Amino acid sequence: MRLDNYTVGTYTPGAPYWKQLLWYFFGSPVVESHLIPISPIKVWILQIFGAKIGQGVRIKPGVRVKFPWRLTIGDYVWLGEEAWIDNIAPVTIESHVCISQRVYLCTGNHDWNHPEFKLTPAPIHIQESSWIAANSAIGPGVNVGKGTVLTLGGVTGHSLEAMTIYSGNPARAIKKKKDKEPQ
Repeated sequence: MRLDNYTVGTYTPGAPYWKQLLWYFFGSPVVESHLIPISPIKVWILQIFGAKIGQGVRIKPGVRVKFPWRLTIGDYVWLGEEAWIDNIAPVTIESHVCISQRVYLCTGNHDWNHPEFKLTPAPIHIQESSWIAANSAIGPGVNVGKGTVLTLGGVTGHSLEAMTIYSGNPARAIKKKKDKEPQ
């Protein structure tokens, strides 16, 4: 690869330059702030910048979002401390999902075999009632099935089946969950 030949190709950030600057200098610091622990303020700021967010969403200090205009979050989602939503492509998090501390959601990669180190963005979709445990990482193009658990420090670049517990790096299925209705 030759990094001096790198280009973004047809990729665009998806918002005008002024909006990106406002996000980087105003919106992102407020959402990421440890001094503002109030979730509704952070939700409101994300919505002003184009995020689609449901009710009852909790956002802990240190949460980073690259592009809020490419973020959709359902109802009663928890985003843990220092979670990083690196969404150069869309990220959809359905209702009742827990994204724990220091989780990394990465929607872009580079083709290391391409002479120009080509950027390859792909969306992430996390279906309802899933739990992504602390220090886990999810790569581009991954779909996490309904009710799935990715345990502490799990890493996946492949989609995960519904109602299954995954562990490790790379994540492997370790157990099927019993389907129980919430009490």
